[in-house]
Amino acid sequence: MSVEWQPVRQSRTHELVLSSIEERVFAGELKAGDRLPPERELAPVLGVSRSALREALRVLETIGVLVAQPGRGPDGGARIVRNPDDALGRLLRLHFALGSYSLQDVLEARIVLERSSFEAAAGHAPSEDLDEAEELVRGMAEPGVGVGAFNDLDTSFHVLIARSSGNALTSTLTSAVRESVRPLILRALEGVEDWPATARALNAQHRALLTLVREGRGAEAADLVERHIRGLHGTLVDDPFGP
Repeated sequence: MSVEWQPVRQSRTHELVLSSIEERVFAGELKAGDRLPPERELAPVLGVSRSALREALRVLETIGVLVAQPGRGPDGGARIVRNPDDALGRLLRLHFALGSYSLQDVLEARIVLERSSFEAAAGHAPSEDLDEAEELVRGMAEPGVGVGAFNDLDTSFHVLIARSSGNALTSTLTSAVRESVRPLILRALEGVEDWPATARALNAQHRALLTLVREGRGAEAADLVERHIRGLHGTLVDDPFGP
C-alpha cells in the first residue's frame, strides 16, 4: 500500500515571528506595557533577519497590539499595547469596502450591539459620561453645523454610550461597526435635499435617547435606538454591493 503524501504548510519568516510573539502573549510572558528587546537583540535570538522582524512588528502594529517608537532609550523600541478600537474599525472598514459584508449585515449587527449598549448604559452610565454625551448633543444642535462635523459628533455619541455601558468588548465592537459605515453615512447625508431638517430630526432622537438613558429606561432606549438606525440611517444609505 503506497503512502499518500500531502504538501507541508510553508510559513513565511515573519509569520513564524508572529507566532512566537503570540505564544508569549498567550502564556502571559508578554503583557500590555511590556517592551520588546531592541531589533538588534531580538532578531538573532529568534534566528531571523531584522527585515523579517520589522515586517512582523508592522503587522502587530496594524492590528493594534503594538506601538513602535523610533529612537533609543527608555521610550524607544516596540511596546505591547491594548488599542483594539482603531485597528478593528480600520479592518472592518476595509472589508466592508471590499464587499466582505453587505450593508444590511452591518446595520443588523449595529442594531444588536446598540440595543444592548443603550439598555445597559441606562443602568451603568457614569454621570460624567452622560454629561459628555450632553455636550455632543448640544454640538449637533448648533445652528449651521455642517454634515462632516455632525457625523463626527454623531459617531462619538454612539461610541460614548457603548463605552458607558460597562462592557468593554461591546464598546469596541460598536465603535468598529459605526466607524466602518461612517464614510457611507457621510456621503448619504451630504446628498439629502434639506440638511437642516434632517439634522433636527436626527438630533431630536439623540436628545430623546439621552433622556431615556438618564432616566434609567433601558428597554425604551433600546427600542428607540433601533428605530433611529432603521428609520433614518437605514433609509438614507443604499447598499453599494446589493443588486
